[in-house]
Amino acid sequence: QVQLVESGGGLVQAGGSLRLSCAASGHTNSRYAMGWFRQAPGKEREFVARINWSTGSAVYADSIKGRFTISGDNAKNTVYLQMSSLKPDDTAVYYCTAAARYLGPYYYPGNYDYWGQGIQVTVSS
Repeated sequence: QVQLVESGGGLVQAGGSLRLSCAASGHTNSRYAMGWFRQAPGKEREFVARINWSTGSAVYADSIKGRFTISGDNAKNTVYLQMSSLKPDDTAVYYCTAAARYLGPYYYPGNYDYWGQGIQVTVSS
């Protein structure tokens, strides 16, 4: 089992920045990728970004490309999401996720094994 704990969310004005952190604990050796999804009220959970833990390669949703950056610190078992130029449409609960192995397309929530509890990000206009 892997436990994921998010931190760093909050309220920010449009155009501002936030950095989310996700600390992993437990059986972290079996970890293929870590990533972030988000879910706004009344909407489905959507993919944001993912990083391959062994290669460091990252993929991003088109909606946030160029504004968000995902990175990982292997020594701290932590993944980060640096969010800049935030927009009110970025308001959502952000979830950290981890996959122990490749299960399928990165944008599908069902292809991840572990989830954090979620953290609120609110961007005011």
